[in-house]
Amino acid sequence: MKLHFEPDLDYQHTAIEAVCDLFRGQEINRTEFTVTRRPGGGVQGELGLAENELGIGNRLTLLDDEIISNLKDIQLRNGLPPSGRLGSGDFTVEMETGTGKTYVYLRTIFELSKRFGFTKFVIVVPSVAIKEGVYKTLQITEDHFKGLYSGQPFDYFLYDSAKLGQVRNFATSPTIQIMVVTVGAINKKDVNNLYKDSEKTGGEAPIDLIRATRPVIIVDEPQSVDGGLEGRGKQALDAMNPLCTLRYSATHADKHHMVYRLDAVDAYDRKLVKQIEVASLEVEGGHNKAYLRFLSASNKRGAITARVEIDMQEGGQVRRREKVVQDGDDLEDLTGRALYKDCRIGEIRPAGDASLLEVKTAGSETFLSVGQTIGDVDADAIKRQMIRRTIHEHLEKEKRLAPLGIKVLSLFFIDAVEHYRSYDADGNSVKGKYATIFEQEYARAAKLPEFVSLFKEVDVTSDAAQVHDGYFSIDKNKRWTDTAENNQANRDSAERAYNLIMREKEKLLSFGTKLKFIFSHSALREGWDNPNVFQICTLREVGTERERRQTIGRGLRLCVNQKGERLRGFEVNTLTVIATEGYEAFAENLQKEIEQDTGIRFGIVEKHQFAAIPVPTPDGSAAMLGFEESAAIYDWLKGEGFIDNKGKVQDKLRAALKDGTLALQEKHAAHLPQVKEVLRKIAGRLDIKNADERRPVKVRKEVLHGAEFQELWNRIKHKTTYRVHFDNAKLIKDCSKAIADGPPIAKTRLTIRKADLAIGQGGVLATEISSSGPVTIDEGDIVLPDVLTDLQDRTQLTRRSLVTILTESGRLADFKRNPQAFIELAAEIINRTKRLALVDGIKYQRVGADRFYAQELFEQEELIGYLKNMLQDTQKSVFEHVIYDSGGVERTFAEQLEKNDAVKVYAKLPGWFKIPTPLGSYNPDWAVLVLVDGQERLYFVVETKGSLFTDDLRDQEAAKIACGEAHFKALAVCESPARYVKATKLSDVIDHASL
Repeated sequence: MKLHFEPDLDYQHTAIEAVCDLFRGQEINRTEFTVTRRPGGGVQGELGLAENELGIGNRLTLLDDEIISNLKDIQLRNGLPPSGRLGSGDFTVEMETGTGKTYVYLRTIFELSKRFGFTKFVIVVPSVAIKEGVYKTLQITEDHFKGLYSGQPFDYFLYDSAKLGQVRNFATSPTIQIMVVTVGAINKKDVNNLYKDSEKTGGEAPIDLIRATRPVIIVDEPQSVDGGLEGRGKQALDAMNPLCTLRYSATHADKHHMVYRLDAVDAYDRKLVKQIEVASLEVEGGHNKAYLRFLSASNKRGAITARVEIDMQEGGQVRRREKVVQDGDDLEDLTGRALYKDCRIGEIRPAGDASLLEVKTAGSETFLSVGQTIGDVDADAIKRQMIRRTIHEHLEKEKRLAPLGIKVLSLFFIDAVEHYRSYDADGNSVKGKYATIFEQEYARAAKLPEFVSLFKEVDVTSDAAQVHDGYFSIDKNKRWTDTAENNQANRDSAERAYNLIMREKEKLLSFGTKLKFIFSHSALREGWDNPNVFQICTLREVGTERERRQTIGRGLRLCVNQKGERLRGFEVNTLTVIATEGYEAFAENLQKEIEQDTGIRFGIVEKHQFAAIPVPTPDGSAAMLGFEESAAIYDWLKGEGFIDNKGKVQDKLRAALKDGTLALQEKHAAHLPQVKEVLRKIAGRLDIKNADERRPVKVRKEVLHGAEFQELWNRIKHKTTYRVHFDNAKLIKDCSKAIADGPPIAKTRLTIRKADLAIGQGGVLATEISSSGPVTIDEGDIVLPDVLTDLQDRTQLTRRSLVTILTESGRLADFKRNPQAFIELAAEIINRTKRLALVDGIKYQRVGADRFYAQELFEQEELIGYLKNMLQDTQKSVFEHVIYDSGGVERTFAEQLEKNDAVKVYAKLPGWFKIPTPLGSYNPDWAVLVLVDGQERLYFVVETKGSLFTDDLRDQEAAKIACGEAHFKALAVCESPARYVKATKLSDVIDHASL
């Protein structure tokens, strides 16, 4: 298998553009320096020989005020709060786990090199796991990037203190150089070869060579790289003298100059990651022992307390509650239960995760660590049930997804390696309790009637042993072990494990590999992900900060088939988390973690929230509402009591959104649909599904095979192909006008900076002490680049077309004034105009009477939904229940379809009903048959949206809808064809019926 990478995902392009636009106006630039072998620095020095070699580095010519101006434009465009001042060269990109963060920053490298000539890049990661993951991605994307960038040569390597010659090559090579390094290898100066003179680097300290190149540093998971309060990791980054530092994560601790955010809510809403459901195994009625679980300890203002979970008598029932206790507390008095007689709280030692709690009972005492329990039901019995449920969920998905070419994987996180595998006195491996339980439960599942078909001609005994394996750190004796990556020996142990699982990702995805169930400890906690993990079972406590997010992060990526192609849609992409935590509690705690990690404040409106709303201008170009107008809307919402003084959404706003009564003041009334869309996202909650509410949805056969639905289906079932026709003259004219109306381009400016120099053995350290204001300079002797070749590469238009566009725009003087800024502006405008022309000029054509979606697919393709997003027991629908998205528009529409007598039959069109477009496939919402005046039958395909205005939709979404309209127009070859309409409610469709 070879994994395929999609080069045209809009959100990834937006993230790449956000970084590249920081340097808008920068000319293609690099600097050259001399690498010198100093006398006495090795054998050649002793012989009196000297060696000079040219090094090549990055160079930045933009002024700080130009960068901050670019930064604010980017932040406004992406709906982010604007930065006040530059402060540092650190810029943050936030992308939810599973959305292609590594791909984005690797492609950003090539774009920065193509546009600005930067060639030196250092990727810093927190762990061996992520280092191996990045290196693997570089390997499998090498051909992909060379195809996208005309064979651009590039080198990449893993930093190794024993191979310092690679650092010299990094400094001297003229091609793109990418060095991948763990922070643990660079953040300890006293014992690190990076900071010592070396003969392998020509007598220089490797760090000095890196500093001279002014690398662009990319930090993967900076919250783990920076080094907390001491910040040794951050110091090591700054020691490299970076041109800038780009920080990528889903869980940033410090948000330096945010330029792009694709948060968890956006990723779920746009179906860029798997849907999450929770299968919770909660013990009910198991209150027959004196139960206590130690959660945490604290020492605040001299009061030492512990937070525990304990069984409380509440009226006639026992409830498990969290309580705060102190030394000496009597648990019988606290709980009101005689079971706790003679149980008292003893010593409490607050020490974070290492805290201890003493529980005294008659004649003995027990010391509990955080997360430990006394008096619980048999823990192994619960874990057996969790393993059983995981196997069942796995096999259910395997039955459904294997025919689509999808290999299903399950992942277990366990509390100790010895519980999966241990070793006897002779060093032979012995199955631990989890491995034994798994094989027993797997053999049991193979006998169940619903799974027998999966085990035909399979020896279940041998198969059970082959389908699971563990991935743990491996010591020098090749034994699995629990380790932390806190020294080089432990990092080496971790690397032995990661080599196996990370470098064979494709093999693991193949049906030819029997392994399906993976057991791990901390090894796969971060840095490893496989797109086909569909079940995650936590056989250890989940409760620490970021624990749920990191756990589910291993399975969020969209799945791939046996061809390595990514498949989309929640109908195939659902991640099931098997946990002992209740479904509601898991969702609530996950939401808290997202709030802590990302700064998303669920239910909180902020002043900048509406700044990126698009505003049409008289010349047709795009503009944005802006921060001041956004703040005005915020103030109005606060004044009307929709939000409180801190921006918290009030019930009054939720009610107004639900019943459609929300209004804005007159000057902002035109923006109401976009404002409502923003507010609905903020007022809602993260949509986590309950696995126990999952239901298969059957076809209502009397409707499916009825004459009315067949009439409807025959009008919409045919497939089409499309061609794009460009009106070349119009495209050239539109491009010329758009460039003419584009923003002004300033001349190059100069600033003077004063710095103190300190000269020492480590080199020359410069500290800036003052700078002048910018001064415009006239670059009379500037060498003009080949504008036609550059624009041809960026836009794929012919030279003749480009000549016409540039001359008719009347702005060639701007090209002479600032060539780089003009080329960037012109390329962006031309490409945007091209995208609009692509949809305007599309023509669809039926591909033949024998090419259509067969009606039998309704019965062959299984449909699954959840009770909370399901209108049950519908009568007119082709399905027994209607599954709708989390928004209220589709549910209301479905209810109206059921109640209105004019509607005879309808279908919520399944995910497999797709229309091809240049921007990806498009799935319309509904097919409806309406009877007018009791006799005339009209057929509709309906797209339900919160607004009927194209300006209110995302550009790409609006373009796909336009393509859908063109597709159904091409099918209108029979009498009474299906009409394609957009609607917010059923009356919009009825209005069309009367036309």
